[in-house]
Amino acid sequence: MKLLKFGGTSLANAKKFLCVADIIEKKNKKEQIAIVLSAPAKITNYLATIIEKNTNNNEILKNVSLAENIFIELIKNIKKTQSFFAYEETKEKIEIEFKKLKKIINDIILINKCPENIQPIIISRGEILSVVIMKNILKSRNYRVTILDPVKYLLAIGNYLNSTVDIKESKKRIEKINIDQKNIILMPGFIAGNIKGEPVLLGRNGSDYSAAILAACINAHSCEIWTDVDGVFTSDPRIVSNTYLLESISYQEAMELAYFGAKVLHPRTIEPISQFQIPCFIKNTNNVDSRGTFIGEKKDSEKKILKGVTHLDNIVMFNISGSCLKDQGKTISRIFTLFSKKNINIILVTQSSSENKINFCTLEKDADHVSMIFQKEFKLEIKERLLSNLNIIKNLSILSVIGSNISQKYNIASKIFSSLGSLKINVLAIAQGSSNNSISVVIKRKNILKAVQNVHNRLFFKKKIMNVFLIGIGGVGKTLLRQILKQKDFLDQKNIKIKLRMIANSKKLLFSDRSISLNNWEEKFKQSKEKFNFEILNKLLKDNSNSKSVVIDCTSDDFLSKQYINFISSGFHVITSNKKANTNSLKYYNDIRTTVLKENKKFLYETNVGAGLPVINTLQNLFNTGDRIISFKGILSGSLSFIFGKLEEGMSLSESTKEAKKLGFTEPNPFDDLS
Repeated sequence: MKLLKFGGTSLANAKKFLCVADIIEKKNKKEQIAIVLSAPAKITNYLATIIEKNTNNNEILKNVSLAENIFIELIKNIKKTQSFFAYEETKEKIEIEFKKLKKIINDIILINKCPENIQPIIISRGEILSVVIMKNILKSRNYRVTILDPVKYLLAIGNYLNSTVDIKESKKRIEKINIDQKNIILMPGFIAGNIKGEPVLLGRNGSDYSAAILAACINAHSCEIWTDVDGVFTSDPRIVSNTYLLESISYQEAMELAYFGAKVLHPRTIEPISQFQIPCFIKNTNNVDSRGTFIGEKKDSEKKILKGVTHLDNIVMFNISGSCLKDQGKTISRIFTLFSKKNINIILVTQSSSENKINFCTLEKDADHVSMIFQKEFKLEIKERLLSNLNIIKNLSILSVIGSNISQKYNIASKIFSSLGSLKINVLAIAQGSSNNSISVVIKRKNILKAVQNVHNRLFFKKKIMNVFLIGIGGVGKTLLRQILKQKDFLDQKNIKIKLRMIANSKKLLFSDRSISLNNWEEKFKQSKEKFNFEILNKLLKDNSNSKSVVIDCTSDDFLSKQYINFISSGFHVITSNKKANTNSLKYYNDIRTTVLKENKKFLYETNVGAGLPVINTLQNLFNTGDRIISFKGILSGSLSFIFGKLEEGMSLSESTKEAKKLGFTEPNPFDDLS
C-alpha cells in the first residue's frame, strides 16, 4: 500500500482539487492507496483567528463567513466540470459543519474565551471538509472510499494543541478495521484523539506528521508528500535565486533540514518514516512529472556532502553564568529538565570552555515563560549569586548548514565563517549537531537573508558570482555590457558568473532580484518606470550588498563620485571610469584608500588614464615588487594624445576636440579632459 498526502496549496481551489483526484485515480490503478488531506489554503488561518484573544467579535464572524464561502465556491466550481458530483449533499454537509461552528463561536463570545479542548474542534474543520469533498469527487468517478476518523484511531499523548501519536497503539486500532482492498482510504490530517476520545491537534502544519503516522500504521511501502514545490531545495528559492533540487537525502539530513527551518517538511514527519524505514518522496502537484526528492536510507553512490542552508527566525538567546554551573552538570540538568516539563523547546545550546556559562536559544514566543519559570526555580541561587539573572538577546536568527558528516570536512566551517566575515556579520553562538550533520550559527535577524544567500553561494557553487550594479549607460556603459555578453564563454571557462542586478542613468533605473538579461536589457530598461535618485539608489544598494557585489560607475558625475566611500562601507567593490574621485581633494583621495583597506574591498580605476591601457596596474605591480619611479614622461590621456596628434596635422583645437568627442574618446563634457 502507498500513502499520499496533499497539502493546503494543492487543494486551494476546484481545479487543484480535481488535479489531486486525477493523481489519486492514476495511483490507485497500480495498488491500494491511502490519502491524507490538509485544509484548503487560507482556511486554517481563518479558523485560527477565532481562538486568538485579540480578535474582535466582528472579525471572528467575518472570517468564519469567508471560510464557509471558500468551501461553497469551491464545490460550485467542482460541479461545473465534475459530472455526478453530489453537490447538494456536499453543500448540506458544509452548512451543517459551519452551523455547529457558529454555535460554538456564540458560546465563546458569551464567555469571552475559547477553552483549549474546544480549539481543536474549531481549527480542524478544514481538514474534515476536505475529506468530505474528495470523497464525493471520487464517488462520482465510481470509486469506493473508506474514511478513517483520526480522533478514533490515532491515539495522541500531550496537550490539546500539540500532541504526539502513540504509533504502537494506533497501529493496533487500525489493524482491527476490515477495509476492502479495493477501497481508497481517506483521512483528515492535523488531528488525532486523546485517551478520552477528544480531538487534539498535532501541532501547526501537522498534516505531514499525520501522513507519516498513518504510513507506519498501515505498513505502507512508501509515502508521498505532495505540495506546491518540486521537492527539497538546497535553500529557500524565495530567498536564494540559484538553488537546485536535491535528488535524495537521508532521513537524518531531512530531520536536520526540517528542524532548522526547511518549510517543505514538518520537523516531526521524519521520525515515523525513519523509525519504520518508509521511503518518502516530496512531489509537486503543479509539476506532476518532476522527479521530486527522495528521502530514505543513505545511498553509497551519493557523493554530495552538502545538502542545504536553512534558517530559523524569531529566535531569542539566553545567557546564564555562575559558579554552580560547574557542579558536574547537576544545575544544567535541572535547567533543561525544568524546560522539558514545561514543554519549552530548546533549539540550540552552547557552553563555554570554562564551564561557567551556557547559552541556549528558544522561539521568541516562549521568552517570557522561560524567564518567569527560571527566576522562580532558581530564586535562591540567584539571590546567593551562584547564578546570574537571565540575560536575553532578542531579534535573532539561526543559520544552519546541513550535510552528511560535514564535521569531517576541514573547509566547510571556514567557508561559512569567511562568508559571514566578508559581510561583517558577527556570530553570537556556534553549535554543531551531535549527528555531525549540521553546523549552526546565531546571528542578528536583520542579517539573515544576505547571510543565507552568501553562505549558500560560497558552499554550493564553484563559480565566482559577481553582482553588478551599473550606473551610466552611455557609450562606455553600453560597450561594457556588450563586452560582458561577448565574453560569456570565456567567463564560463574561468568559472565566473556576472549577474547584472541594476542598470541606472540619471533619469531611471532597472533592478532585478536575480539577473537582468544582457540580450534584451535595453528593451527592459525602456519599460522600467522606476525613477532614479540617490536616496533610492543608496537604499537599494544597502538592501542588496554582499561580498560579491560591485558598483560600476560609467558616468562623469561629480556627486556620484563622492558616494564611493558610502558604497565601499556598505560592502561594495567600486569600479569606475569616472575621474572625479581621483582628481578631487587629496583628503578624499586618501579617505577612499583608507576605507578600501578597512573594508577589504577593491577600488579599480584603470580607465582613468592611458585610454584604458593597463598603465595603473603595471605601475602598482612594480611598486609591490619593490621598484620605485625615478622619472616618468608621457601623456597618460588618450583624449589628449588624440587631440595633440590632430593639432600636429594642422587641425584646430576646437575641431580636434569635437572629433574626439564624436568618436567617444572624451568625457561627456570635454572640459574634464582639457582642464
